[in-house]
Amino acid sequence: MTNFSKYTFFILAAALLLWGQTASGSTLKVCPSCSYTSVKQAVQKAKPGDTVLVDGGVYQESGIEINVPLTLIGKNNPVIDGNFTGQLITITSDDVTVQGLTLKNVATSYRQNDAAIRAKGRRNLRILDNTILKTFYGIYLEGSEGIVIKNNVVQGENKDKMESSLGNAIHLYYTDEVEISGNDVQGHRDGIYLEVVKDSQVRDNLSHKNQRYGLHFMFSDRNVYTHNTFRSNGAGVAVMYTSNVQMEHNTFEDNWGAASYGLLLKEIRDSVIRNNHFRRNTTGIHMESSSRLDIKNNDFDRNGWAIKVMTTCLEDTFRLNNFTGNSFDVSTNGNSQHNHFENNYWDKYSGYDLDKDKVGDVPYRPVSLYSMLVERVPPSVMFMRSFMVDLMDNIEKVLPSFIPENLVDEQPMMSKINHDNDRKLTQVVREAAGAEGR
Repeated sequence: MTNFSKYTFFILAAALLLWGQTASGSTLKVCPSCSYTSVKQAVQKAKPGDTVLVDGGVYQESGIEINVPLTLIGKNNPVIDGNFTGQLITITSDDVTVQGLTLKNVATSYRQNDAAIRAKGRRNLRILDNTILKTFYGIYLEGSEGIVIKNNVVQGENKDKMESSLGNAIHLYYTDEVEISGNDVQGHRDGIYLEVVKDSQVRDNLSHKNQRYGLHFMFSDRNVYTHNTFRSNGAGVAVMYTSNVQMEHNTFEDNWGAASYGLLLKEIRDSVIRNNHFRRNTTGIHMESSSRLDIKNNDFDRNGWAIKVMTTCLEDTFRLNNFTGNSFDVSTNGNSQHNHFENNYWDKYSGYDLDKDKVGDVPYRPVSLYSMLVERVPPSVMFMRSFMVDLMDNIEKVLPSFIPENLVDEQPMMSKINHDNDRKLTQVVREAAGAEGR
């Protein structure tokens, strides 16, 4: 072996040894009787790859900055109480994990938007199993990527507070490749707020009792939202200026208010909304300027309006959905419609099925004259269930002149659709429609 080769070998060996020591790291323990009695002190002393273990206790401190890759983990329910003095944890390094802590008491701060946990321009962060209470923002990330936010409880106080004095439970801005899963968020302005967030997954979360939206996202393409529950928010979910979104197996329920809805779609395109439950919302889905959406296999049950589809919506398809117990199944604001309804179940349908193929023999028009009147003159909703309304709608069915002529389900289903058996049902529908293999 030449001298150069020996020199190179020893340099590589030393580098590998140093890397191994850094990767394994040391554990710095924090507790009332330990060498470290302050979380901030232990974090300041930690080296890359170390673990700061906080074992029980209550720590009255804020302004904790994590500036090296490390794991900050709690054992026996330790509490970091900021006592409303400022931001609790600021992450300025990549490759950081914060897990198992209770973080509480961050004051409202309009200028710096203080949070329990905040990071900017970071990679590979894991925020797991924390409880965050009474904070302005709970988790606030900006310009970051490769993030996991999982199994946290983020609870604010929205009682008797103006919307402007509340932050968001989970707030992401220009942050990509994120997993937000298994979190319980409530009592904030928005439960989950995403702006310019791409290639991410939001799943298995409960977002409830937030003052504005359970989930609010804008300019956030190629994301998947699945198996979430949005309950009793000012409004369930708002989707704006976005494309290629997949929303499946979510529940939107009990989102009531004068301007409330389960799901607001505004300038969204080329997306799928499937296998969701819309229950007891003022409006199940409100759609504006949305195009090429596949809205399929959803249940709309006991909403005020199941769907409001504005005339600015184009080429949207509604297939194999159930409409049960809604005051209005479909409403619109004009006579022009360029969307397609196909093989949905409508509990108000009174047609017949002489050939017994499970598909109605006469078309169904889900928009009533009265629903269009309410859309133009909202106070007329007070006449709902009156004799005159029934008479008006029956005359319109016989001599249609005001409702959109092409907003019609040509082949409505005769019985409620079992979405668990969708593959078999789709085959039946295709055969009944004479469109095998379409």
